[in-house]
Amino acid sequence: MQALGLTFVLIGNSLQRIAAGAGGVLVGLYLARLANGGSSIGAGLVGILGAVSFGAELVSATPMGIASDAIRPRTLMTGGSLLGAAATQLFGMTGLASIFFISRGIEGVGAAAVAPPLLAHLTDVTDHKPALRAKVMSYFELSLLAGLAFGGLVGGQLWHAIDIRAFAVVAFIYILSAGLLYVGAVGSRSHGREQALVGFFRALRHPSLQRLAPVWLCVNTIIGLWLGPTLIFLLTHNSQTNQFLDGVFVKHPERVGWVLLGYSIIFGVGVTAWSFVLPRLSLPHVLRITLVAMLLVCAEFLVFNHVGSFLARWVVGAVIALTIMIESGFTPAALALLAGAIGAQAGRGAAMGIYSVLLSVGAIVGSLIAAALGRKFAVEA
Repeated sequence: MQALGLTFVLIGNSLQRIAAGAGGVLVGLYLARLANGGSSIGAGLVGILGAVSFGAELVSATPMGIASDAIRPRTLMTGGSLLGAAATQLFGMTGLASIFFISRGIEGVGAAAVAPPLLAHLTDVTDHKPALRAKVMSYFELSLLAGLAFGGLVGGQLWHAIDIRAFAVVAFIYILSAGLLYVGAVGSRSHGREQALVGFFRALRHPSLQRLAPVWLCVNTIIGLWLGPTLIFLLTHNSQTNQFLDGVFVKHPERVGWVLLGYSIIFGVGVTAWSFVLPRLSLPHVLRITLVAMLLVCAEFLVFNHVGSFLARWVVGAVIALTIMIESGFTPAALALLAGAIGAQAGRGAAMGIYSVLLSVGAIVGSLIAAALGRKFAVEA
């Protein structure tokens, strides 16, 4: 029964991430259409909307993590997916900027209600099982990739097929996610209100969390810069630069989903390989290897954006794919290290909430960097 519950939870999280990824693509495509139709919307607003979502997640992540120590994570996870459904439907019902901000804010709160409680639940289920924990955290990362891969594909294809009604379909995917999370997390544990607060301060003082914090912040800044809605906008708007990637899909915006799918498949192959390697290696050593790979990927994309010949792009692209596989081990290694250090006790939800805060802060900084520099430097921002 435990294995079945884990399967339902991970599939439910995958659907939640697919819905979030599809919603993010729809936001970028919808706003790009408004901009191409003469609206004053630009890359700056798109980046700020991304920051609003991450900002709401930032404010809510730690309280939700503490709450998952005080009450059962199951309740929070289910409610978070339902909030995501409401936010997505709301965005597709209007063209008002004020509603855009409200919608993205609600979506951020919903995301915060899913991630820390889910990680707290996984920490409980894998207590005293380090090999299983390494695999489960890798599968958790794969569920995030499902959002990027199939979310982008689903969003792009739904937009191409049914236009604005795609927002309603994505809302329904959120509802399916809520059902699976509710069923799969049966038996999730709580530690009571008093222990939740004690555990929060214990997590803040934990050496592993303090060492990981600055690295995690930098990594998530890069993620927010590259994988936020600003990139979708830049790939599909009318380009005014000579960069290869800037406006490359302006005539076929639905192809953005296929690019995200390809990226996620490459990343997923890497994570799958790491799921077998992580139990046999020192987790800090894995973190150092993957951080070097991240720097290389950034440099390689810069080259890819300017090489002129078809063959050169294929060669550089192959090198990028290999390096992405190497960098993919960072998140499962970091999560396994953190979960093993905190353990299945009061504070595990708070620690995962702090992890989500660092993710949100990095994503906000990355989105704001994209908003500020995207207009001047385009994809190279």
